[in-house]
Amino acid sequence: MTQAAAPYSDSPAASVLSSERKRVLVVDDQVTNIQLLNHILQPMVDVSMARDGLQAIALCAQVRPDLVLLDIIMPGIDGIEVCRRLKADPATRDIPVIFVTGRDTGEDEAEGLDAGAVDFITKPFRAPAVLARVRNHLLLKSQADLLRQMVFIDGLTGVFNRRRFDEALDVEWRRARRSGEPLALVMIDVDHFKLYNDAYGHQAGDDCLRQIAVAMRKCLRRPGDLLARYGGEEFVCLLPTTEIEGARKVADALGDAVEALALKAATAASHLRVTISRGIAATIVSDNDGCTALQQAADTALYQAKHSGRNCTAASDD
Repeated sequence: MTQAAAPYSDSPAASVLSSERKRVLVVDDQVTNIQLLNHILQPMVDVSMARDGLQAIALCAQVRPDLVLLDIIMPGIDGIEVCRRLKADPATRDIPVIFVTGRDTGEDEAEGLDAGAVDFITKPFRAPAVLARVRNHLLLKSQADLLRQMVFIDGLTGVFNRRRFDEALDVEWRRARRSGEPLALVMIDVDHFKLYNDAYGHQAGDDCLRQIAVAMRKCLRRPGDLLARYGGEEFVCLLPTTEIEGARKVADALGDAVEALALKAATAASHLRVTISRGIAATIVSDNDGCTALQQAADTALYQAKHSGRNCTAASDD
């Protein structure tokens, strides 16, 4: 039985435990309220601001705050509807919402909690109470994030698992369909891995996969890029807002990083290093049903790379 890898410094789980400042979005149509909350919170967190509901929804999708402080009465759509929409979107449903409002009836509080809010602060508010509640809910959010990440981490390599990739692909597909931006995949296979296991044993094979995963993840610079173990010796890389040439650059960088590990390959030419084959595909998302086709295209490209000598990148023609 293989042992689960401890989260390394660049791992998804480690990022949850980092000391980065949290981000809070304050949503209120009154500038004085925004300024007051900003003054209270700035020493503890980074604060973003929105003046109406639609702007708040857009910022949540772009910035991904750790917490939202939301007024109920606003022009356009009110805070209750904003909260409902945030909770209905897989990309924003895990962001906790605290209502900060002058409406203080029991019915208002019940409606806010039913919409998905985690707390309710009435105006006029006191700074110590606001700070305490924000601090508590940020801590709860961090703990919940860690638990979610642990469910989505591959026990051997420390990168994301197939389940997390499937969820992220669905979220990024929906976002790309709304924005009209491209979405790319890189399918990755470790070359001659069965020969490596047969020659050096399964423990060495497990260590080989761990080193490859760490090397590849260090190549990903953008927060939205995601590397996951797809199964066995296969990995997949999800690249939002990326066209085919951008995916090729990432795929080539992944190949260079693995080759730079200088892991001795188990082939007849024993001086060769362990390498990976890469298949890439990209698309402009226009519907809800092409997700599987994109994966199939990247997989077909990977097949082409393996039958073109391995240790190379091949692109889908579709």
